[in-house]
Amino acid sequence: MGQLSSRLIWVLHAHLPYVRHPEHPVFLEENWFFEAMIETYLPLAMVFDRLTAENVPWKLTMTLSPSLLSMMTDEMLVARFTERLRLLCELAEKETGRTRHTQWEGVAGFYQNRLASLKHYWESDLRKNLPARLGQHMRSGALDGLTCGATHGYLPLLAVVPEAVEAQIAIGVQTFQRIMGQPPRGIWLPECAYFDGLDAVLAKNGLSFFFLESHGLLYADPTPPSGVYAPMKTPAGLLAFGRDPDSSKQIWSQEEGYPGDVDYRDFYRDIGYDLPYEYVRPYLHTDGPRGMTGMKYHRITGKTDDKDRYVPEAAKAKSGLHAKDFIRRKEDQARQLAPSGDWIPTVVCPFDAELFGHWWFEGVDFLEGLFREGAVSSVVRFSNPSSLLGEDHWESEGSPEPSSWGVNGYYEVWLNGSNEWIWPLLTDAGREMVRIAAQVNRAEGLQKEVLDQMARELLLAQSSDWPFLMKTGTAVSYAVRRVKDHLFHFRVLREMLLKGPMNPDILKEIRGKSPIFPDIDYRVFQARS
Repeated sequence: MGQLSSRLIWVLHAHLPYVRHPEHPVFLEENWFFEAMIETYLPLAMVFDRLTAENVPWKLTMTLSPSLLSMMTDEMLVARFTERLRLLCELAEKETGRTRHTQWEGVAGFYQNRLASLKHYWESDLRKNLPARLGQHMRSGALDGLTCGATHGYLPLLAVVPEAVEAQIAIGVQTFQRIMGQPPRGIWLPECAYFDGLDAVLAKNGLSFFFLESHGLLYADPTPPSGVYAPMKTPAGLLAFGRDPDSSKQIWSQEEGYPGDVDYRDFYRDIGYDLPYEYVRPYLHTDGPRGMTGMKYHRITGKTDDKDRYVPEAAKAKSGLHAKDFIRRKEDQARQLAPSGDWIPTVVCPFDAELFGHWWFEGVDFLEGLFREGAVSSVVRFSNPSSLLGEDHWESEGSPEPSSWGVNGYYEVWLNGSNEWIWPLLTDAGREMVRIAAQVNRAEGLQKEVLDQMARELLLAQSSDWPFLMKTGTAVSYAVRRVKDHLFHFRVLREMLLKGPMNPDILKEIRGKSPIFPDIDYRVFQARS
C-alpha cells in the first residue's frame, strides 16, 4: 500500500433550461426535465443514499443550476412529473405481459422493477422533494453543491452590460440559498465561460472557487508550473480549477471511451419507435409524433443496425470493470504526476450530469463503482473543492485565460451565423432594464411587480441554452421562440410601465407562464459603483 498521491474531484454539471408551459397539458420540451429526473437525478440520489447507508466514503461536486432547482420545486412540474412516472410504470407493466415467454421478458421485467423502485423512492422516500435530500448530503460534506448563473447566461457576451453579469451571479447565489438552505461556496460558470474580471464579481457574491476548461489555466498569465493539476488563485482571491484532459478522453473518446462498449444499452433503439404506434401512443410525451419512452431492449452490439438483446446484468458487471480500470489509470497518472511524493496533484473530472444515466445508461452504476473502488485505493482519494479550502494544498497565482468548454474552446458556439441576431436585442434590453431600474428606485405595489417580471423575462431570454440549440440544430424553432417571447413580454411590460395603463391581468398572464425567482428584486439591475 502506497502513500496518497492524488486528489480526484469529480464534477457533474446538472442543468436544464427553464421549460414550463401551463398553457398546454402536454408539452414536448418538458420531457427534457422528466427524462433527466428518471434517468439521471433520481438514480444519482439513490446511489448517494446507498453509499452513505453502507458507510462507503464518497465526495462529489455537483452543479444545481437555479433553473433546474426551480423546476424541481415547481408544484405544477412536480405534479406532471409524478403523472409521467405513473404512466411509464403502467407501460412497463403492459410490457411484461406482452413479452412473457419471449427473449425480451427479462429486460422488460428489469424496466418494470426499476420504474417501480424509482416511483416508490420519489413518492415515499423523497416525498417528491429531491433538493431536500441533496441538501442532506451537502450538510454531511459528501456533496459539494455549486450554483450557476441565474438562467445559465453566457457571461462573456452579456458583459457588454456589466449589470447583466452581476444579476446572473447574484440571483444564482440567492436562488441556491433559498432552495438549498445554505449558501454555495462555488459556482459552475455557464459553459465554463470566463472573461477577465469575472472573478471580482464572483468574489463580491461570496463565492470561493470555479472551474475552467483546460486551456483556461494552461494559457493563464503566468503559465502555472503545475498545469491543470493544481488550482490557480485569481487576482480576486478565488480558486480556479482546470479540467484534466486525460480523464475526459477515457470517457468521451470514440475509440477508448467506456460508454461505447458493445454490452451497454443502445440509446437510439426505443419501443416508442419500434412498436405499433397505437400501442405506444398513450405513453409518448408528445402531441402526436413518435418519441422516446426510455424503454430500450437492445445493446450497442457494434457498428451495425442489427442490434442484440440488452442484458442489464452483463452491462452492470461491465460498468464495474470500467470503474476498476478508471481508478487504476488514475493511480498510474498520480504516480507519474508526483513521483517524488512532495506534492499532491488535484485532478478535476467535469462532465454534464446527464451523460450518466441518460446518454450513458450504465453511467450511474459506473459512478457508484468509482466511489467503491476509490474507497480502497491508497493512491487516489475523492475530494471536493470545499473540503480542499480547509486543507494545505498546492496552488499557483495568475490570471486565467478567457475561454469556454465549447467547441474550439472560446465563444464561437454562442456567437455565430446561426444565433448572432439575438445579442444586439439582449444588449438593448439589458441597457433598458438598467436605465429603468435607475429611474424607478423605490417602486411599490403593481409597479414593482411589473419591474420584477421584466427582470425575470430578461434573464430567461439570456439563457445560453437558446443560442446553443440554434447552433446545434436541435429544437431550433423552440429556442428562437423562447428568445422572442421573453423579449416580447419584456417590451409589453415596459410599455405598460412607461405609458400605461397598468393592467394587472396582463401581468398575471405573463407571470403565470414564468414564475421563476419568486424573491427577485428588479434593483439587482441597478448600476454598481
